[in-house]
Amino acid sequence: MKMLVTGANGHVGFGVCKALLAGGHDVRASIRSASDAAKATPLKAMGIDDIVGLDVRAFEPFVEACRGIDVLVHVAATYDMRPTGASESQSMLRDSTEGAANAVRAAARAGVPKVVLTSSVAALPRVRAEDPPVTEADWATDLAVPYFRAKTEGERAAWKAAEETGIKLVTLLPGTIGGPDFRRRTPSLGMIESIMLGSMRLGAPNTNIAYVDVRDVAAAHVLAAERDVEGRFIIVNDHAPEMRELSLLMHWSDASVPAAPAVLPDFVMRAGPALDWLRASVLRTPRMVSRELVETMRGKVTKASNARAKAELGWRQTVGLDRSLSETMAAIRALRRQEGHKLVI
Repeated sequence: MKMLVTGANGHVGFGVCKALLAGGHDVRASIRSASDAAKATPLKAMGIDDIVGLDVRAFEPFVEACRGIDVLVHVAATYDMRPTGASESQSMLRDSTEGAANAVRAAARAGVPKVVLTSSVAALPRVRAEDPPVTEADWATDLAVPYFRAKTEGERAAWKAAEETGIKLVTLLPGTIGGPDFRRRTPSLGMIESIMLGSMRLGAPNTNIAYVDVRDVAAAHVLAAERDVEGRFIIVNDHAPEMRELSLLMHWSDASVPAAPAVLPDFVMRAGPALDWLRASVLRTPRMVSRELVETMRGKVTKASNARAKAELGWRQTVGLDRSLSETMAAIRALRRQEGHKLVI
């Protein structure tokens, strides 16, 4: 089939393009500017000649990009866990909501029968440890974190457009994504880099994440595009590791990575934004923790079921957490060498 992949230069988009090509599909890749050599060259090296420039907020160009396509895979989005102000938060929200709605409506206008959209577990609620796992029937209601709002309202905008146009829609909800094949840091990769640099040498926050490797996420997109399915699918590993567990696995993979000696008391989480500022100042890594994020996470866990993805998509985790972390760290080291950092971790 001929597939259009938006956001093809990003961590997930690049992985999806790679997996689609490996599956024998023809790929049209969209990036914000087709003349941006830094973004286009890796795609061309992969074997993609059909590269178009696209701002996902612009409807008519989106329609043209969809011409002659069998499936639209809409990955493009802004991923920022700590936007600096209301303007950046609003821009991220518009990228998500307008981009998702435009994707579905442009596909419908161009005669594309199916859209696969990358959502996130951020669109699912966090729960108490004793609660059952959430499923695709659940939606996040605490939207104080701007990124959580953007992903939730973006996916809802896509479903509203699908209902109005009659197009077949599949949304995939991956967890925190690690793995190689990236050219710039996402907040998820920045978190792993900060652990490598020693951000947990005094202890780990009392929380967990729903982790998944980018190659398994890409495989889910291929299955969603190829199979006669629709609806929401949670794409996460069977096990959602705690933050201390992450640091221990990274330490066991590379002894130079400081392991968290203990789990920090819950009251320390309230100082999360201040500690994050200190970490960012010392390690020179981006800030990631906001007051809203702390309040959303405190006292709750990420607990999501991947049962539907297994039963209906035929999806399985194939990349183990230890391997994924090890290969993510190797890719981060390579990026730091390329950037000329004196301290190469």
